[in-house]
This record gives sequence, structure tokens and C-alpha cells, in this order.
Amino acid sequence: METANNPAIGRFIEAAGHKTNLHDQGSGGGLMLLHGSGPGVSAWTNWGHVIPQLARSFRVLAPDIAGFGYTEFDENTNYNIKVWVAHYVGILDALALEKVSVVGNSFGGGLALAVALSHPDRIDKLVLLGTPSGEFEMTEGLRSGWFYEPDMHNMERILRLFPYDQSCITKEMVTSRFEASARPGAQEALRKLIPRPADDAATPVKGVPEKLLQKINQPTLVLHGREDRVIPLDLGLRLLRNMPNAQMHIFGNCGHWVQVEREQEFIAMVTHFVSSV
Repeated sequence: METANNPAIGRFIEAAGHKTNLHDQGSGGGLMLLHGSGPGVSAWTNWGHVIPQLARSFRVLAPDIAGFGYTEFDENTNYNIKVWVAHYVGILDALALEKVSVVGNSFGGGLALAVALSHPDRIDKLVLLGTPSGEFEMTEGLRSGWFYEPDMHNMERILRLFPYDQSCITKEMVTSRFEASARPGAQEALRKLIPRPADDAATPVKGVPEKLLQKINQPTLVLHGREDRVIPLDLGLRLLRNMPNAQMHIFGNCGHWVQVEREQEFIAMVTHFVSSV
């Protein structure tokens, strides 16, 4: 596993039977950042630019979720939400932390919701970015990851499905994601982690059912881009309507990457919300 001069590598800990890549910066209250899914994804590609800023106020923990990024992928493990919830809990146990606040992006938001349902005592507050809920039809942004073949042009094409502001897509971003996606076995592993889209029909995707959302009592901040083409705005509104202690901010002229497209507003909102009593 390549480690030299690779900013995507933090430190490794053992958690739930996985050698886990973890970025651990700052001090104070714990703030876990859970990344999304897709080719070349890792904690660093999702959060690298905001980790140092959030670390001024919190102890920031940004793991590569089991099977993603530079965390171990076990071919004998059937990866599902139960495995990922156990991995989250395993990370907290390995660090001797009882609970933390969580910022979840897309797939990471779905994982955060699952933890809040099964282990509510291990989450303080929730911040959900572009997070799926209920049942919906798979979008092109989600479909594209499964069919991706490692190539710079293919990576750029996929990434352009995510933001509203296309200037967010830099050569450095494309290169970083491509290099991670081109590691031996990376794309094959990704295809085992997400369901195969139907070739010629709509593919249903299931997030946390709305009835279960009503049982999640943690204070929750929902952040969503109005122009999100990957996880449509209506799915964020479902969170607001069903979670009893949720509030929401909708960003106009913004797609799926709130933390990239509205970086400073994102930092300010998360800091204020998580720090408030």
C-alpha cells in the first residue's frame, strides 16, 4: 500500500477487523466526517480541504470507511450497512471515545442515520449533506460510479455530474481521484460495495425509511444544494419533514458538494451548530 508523500494517508488503526486509514487532527470535542461513495473516494478526497479548518475547533476524525479508500478491503466480507455501522463503532472504541458529532456526506450521511438508529448513544449531533432518504430512483450520478472504468477522461466526466459550479472541478481533483481509482482492485472492490444498476430500466434505491427517521432525536442540521442532481433536494426535505429535531439550509446555485461549493459557509454553519449548547 502506497504511503510515501500521499496526503490521503493519515494513520492506521485496527477497527472492527479492518486496518483503517484515519485522519485525526485537532483537539476538543470529537467530530467524525463520513465520506460519500464513488470511484476514487476517500476521506481525503471528500474532506481534505476542510479538515484543517474544522480542526481549529474540534478533534476531527475522518476515516476511510471499511472497503473504501485506503482502508482494508476484505474479499470474504459481505459489505452492507451492518458492517459499516460496526466499523463506525469500532473506530470510536479503538479511540476510547464514547460519542462524537457526525458530518455525513451522501452515503456517509446514510451511514450516520443508521448509527443514530442502532447506536443512538454514540452520536451527539448530526450534520447531513446531500443525504438519501426513503426510496428513490437511482440518478445518473450514482449509476456512473458502477460503470466507471479507470481513465482520466472518464473520471472528469463523472465528477462534472456532482457540482453546480463547474469551476470546482480542477485538474488536481481529477488526478487525485483517478489515481486512487486506478489502484489494483479498487474499481472491482467498489462494484462489490454498491448495487449494480439495471441496464435498461429504472433502479430503485432505498435510504432510511421515513417512519424510522421519525425515531432519530439527535439535533440535526440538513445541508443540501438546490441543484443537486445526485441526491435530489426532495430527499433532503424528507429529512426535514420527518426528523423531529432537524433544521435545514438550502444552498442556491449549488450541487452535491456543499463542502466544496460553499466551503466557508459550510465551515461556519458546522462550527456554530456543533458548538452550540
